[in-house]
Amino acid sequence: MTNDAADHQRPNPGGLVLDHIAHFVPDMAIAERDLERLGFTLTPFSQQSHRLAPDQPPVSAGTANRTAMLSRGYLEFLTTTGDTPNAARLKAAMARYTGAHLVCFGTAESSKVHARLAQREFDPPPVVHLARMVEGEDGKPMEARFSVTRAAPERMPEGRIQFCEHHTPEAIWQPRWLRHANGVQSLLAVAVAVEDIDEATQRWCKLTGRTFRATGDLRVIVTDRGQAIIGTAAAIERTFGMKPPTLPWIAGPVLGVRHLFQSETFVRKAGASVLRDTAGRIVIAAPPSIGGIIGFQQDTAL
Repeated sequence: MTNDAADHQRPNPGGLVLDHIAHFVPDMAIAERDLERLGFTLTPFSQQSHRLAPDQPPVSAGTANRTAMLSRGYLEFLTTTGDTPNAARLKAAMARYTGAHLVCFGTAESSKVHARLAQREFDPPPVVHLARMVEGEDGKPMEARFSVTRAAPERMPEGRIQFCEHHTPEAIWQPRWLRHANGVQSLLAVAVAVEDIDEATQRWCKLTGRTFRATGDLRVIVTDRGQAIIGTAAAIERTFGMKPPTLPWIAGPVLGVRHLFQSETFVRKAGASVLRDTAGRIVIAAPPSIGGIIGFQQDTAL
């Protein structure tokens, strides 16, 4: 049986998409409650593991997640479950702020991406082979597998900026998880506040291999699907309505919807605080358990 959403997640060789954004949350139970109130359908709580090499058994990563899967891309919500180096990194990030700390681009060539990052002095650690068990729609267990290439933390101070190659997209893009009461269907963009916009833009372009376009006082890096919107603290606040708590700051996602009025009506009834309301986009303050902003925008491709 074909799965349209799963079939469209991996870009073509040489391509690049905005795959997902991850919020680091200190209390998953509270985050779940708030996300469901805002109309997100969440996948079950899932413990994460990783392989030190493709032929080795998985070991605990000390983290777990729930996700909001979209027809194009997804949102991830990560929390700690153990005492591991990976969990320690999450805790250190959350000490700065609760919210989005991870931006992931999708690729079909993780080994080539790793070589390119090394050549461009992003000092990537070895490719990490991650896995987690999920339940298929038929009730049978499935293993979701993916390979992740990351820039060294000191090379990308905005957060954990990485590239993911999905080996089993059908395991996580299951049709039952793609319907959301708030009407969201796609991941359109991520907003990032930086101190030096020229330096940051040049670095993100070098990382992604893409160029940028200037849109007012913002810089927009466009992939084959999805954008990274980079701005100063003042520019991000003017555009999205929230003052950055610190710099750098990954403010949050902009999500695509088919009917903006219906999505706006839903989140307003859910008690969301609307920060910006324009003809084509609204921005809400995410609950404190999640942090940052969430944008809802008319997606003309839907």
